Amino acid sequence: MTTIDINTTSQLAREVLDEVNQAVVGKRSELTLVLCGVLAGGHVLFEDLPGLGKTLAARSFAQTLGLRFTRAQFTPDLLPADLTGSFVFDQRTSEFVFRKGPLFTGLLLADEINRTPPKTQSALLEAMQEQQITVEGETFALEAPFHVLATANPVEYEGTYPLPEAQLDRFLLRVSFGYLTRDEEFQILARRMQRRQESQQLRAVVDASTLLAMQAAVETVIVDDDVSRYCVDLVAATRRHAHVQIGASPRGALALLLCSRAHAVIAGRDYVTPEDVKAVAPSALPHRITVKPELWLTKASGASVTDEVLASVPTPAPGGATSA
Repeated sequence: MTTIDINTTSQLAREVLDEVNQAVVGKRSELTLVLCGVLAGGHVLFEDLPGLGKTLAARSFAQTLGLRFTRAQFTPDLLPADLTGSFVFDQRTSEFVFRKGPLFTGLLLADEINRTPPKTQSALLEAMQEQQITVEGETFALEAPFHVLATANPVEYEGTYPLPEAQLDRFLLRVSFGYLTRDEEFQILARRMQRRQESQQLRAVVDASTLLAMQAAVETVIVDDDVSRYCVDLVAATRRHAHVQIGASPRGALALLLCSRAHAVIAGRDYVTPEDVKAVAPSALPHRITVKPELWLTKASGASVTDEVLASVPTPAPGGATSA
């Protein structure tokens, strides 16, 4: 496998973001979080209103990262075999052969994941967690890199199957784009007029082997014990919060650690600071927090709890001290 250093990884990551920004306007910080999830080896859930660039972002990352891209439109009649593939009878050889499904790819866009039944969702989650699928008792390993960028629509709940909290926990990050500013929305129109076509082709900045090398470089980032304890303290604080029924699990602390390393690399550093942790926490923690049912009609949410926790937990200072 190709070996590259932190500086090269940082430069390539910024080039990837620059290229994706040509298609997705005005969302540099959100795109940075998505790339953090990929560099950390995880999967990302886009939860946002229709038409805000979720599908475009996924396709753009596939192009710039040089990954094979497949899209699965999740519908109520989608079966697990439609994702994994199945055994079919080959009349020429009189044998059953396995025909691979869309999961055998580099980057899968699971579009509207909350519109398919739990049985099909579980087939996807097995692939995400175990990097393998099982069909009729036979296991097939997925090639690395393998990443899932899933989308979910937070409105129109009729006919949907929302992911339970335990399954949401499998996504390293949950990212929302939100609406654009007036100038950013104008840029979309201007670029479309300049292109004179709907599709937009981005150049491949890296390829699959280089992405694996970048992920390996992220693993070498230094994390001070005080920063690791800060991640643990943030997660523990979510469990003690008055509005919370179930706080973030240890997987939440691990998500903070993994994504903050990738965030540090993109920023050009080989060490993690508390600011890196704070930058990824709003996407790494809220979907792992369950608010008490009696507060669902209030403004209390996983996001508000995360904001309060970030404001209340002391931040590690240089030299091992802490600051409020």
